Amino acid sequence: MSQMERMYQIDRLLKSRRATPLEVFMENTSASRSTIIRDLTYMKDRLRAPIVWDHELRGYRIDGPFSLPAVYLNEAEIHALLVLHELVARIQPSFLDEHLEPLRNLLHQLIGSGDDTDLGRRIRILQIASRPVSSHHFQTVCRALLAGERLRLRYYSRTRNQETDRVVSPQRLVHYRDNWYLDAWCDSRNGLRSFALDAMLDASPEKGEAIQIPDEQLDRELGAGYGIFSGEQVRTAVLRFTPEMARWVSREKWHRLQEGSFGADGSYTLKVPYSAERELVMDIMRFGPEVEVLGPPELRESVSAALRKAFAAYSSEIR
Repeated sequence: MSQMERMYQIDRLLKSRRATPLEVFMENTSASRSTIIRDLTYMKDRLRAPIVWDHELRGYRIDGPFSLPAVYLNEAEIHALLVLHELVARIQPSFLDEHLEPLRNLLHQLIGSGDDTDLGRRIRILQIASRPVSSHHFQTVCRALLAGERLRLRYYSRTRNQETDRVVSPQRLVHYRDNWYLDAWCDSRNGLRSFALDAMLDASPEKGEAIQIPDEQLDRELGAGYGIFSGEQVRTAVLRFTPEMARWVSREKWHRLQEGSFGADGSYTLKVPYSAERELVMDIMRFGPEVEVLGPPELRESVSAALRKAFAAYSSEIR
């Protein structure tokens, strides 16, 4: 019987009798005298249970209102929830803190953790190139998304370097490469678009119910291709990595529909569906000479052009 199970049994016995002798706890839990005493001390010190020893009745009793926390978790499950809380807090600081903080405190009480189990110190989550999101905008988007309501956005397009006003119907939130995006139906463009939350200059509720797009259409238009820049026209990139780089890339997940195979020389060929090539080109370039684009020809030319442009920036130094 775990400690939590014993405490629930102890709590039941305390509330079913005027006073409970130590021997009754031991008999009903099959635990030793020292174990029961430790449990009673834990309940008093950690969970603030008003347990007292009644000298006249020769037993323990509850001296005031008390209820055990409404959880039934073992130590491993509590640790898992604390790790999950830490991950959520790092993904979007401040948004869920006010809702999750009471749970975190309760879990720490249950497990009796101190500085030696400080997850913030022992778990490092390194976010690369993440862009901070306004907590207010994040909450506004989440509320509209869950309530099925429309949103009015003032949005900054980095590609066009301009601000626009949009009325959108939120469909789903996407956390991609340490940044948040909103997939939504855009009234202004009469189509599905992805909006970076950090590029929202303002977000406010708009009257009217949101248009609901079927999941199949969302996946077809926004989830079929590689990365966050998607579309309905899907092609397949064929990339061949050197045997050295294959040791890493063969274990990576680029897309849910990717295909990969090893060559006789240890090289690795990866096939990835994509729509818009911008993001894929950037990712291919980070591998430098360790990858070659085998097809399609237009993707190979785009990567070649990008490499020539990069070479030109350093050509004077290379010469």
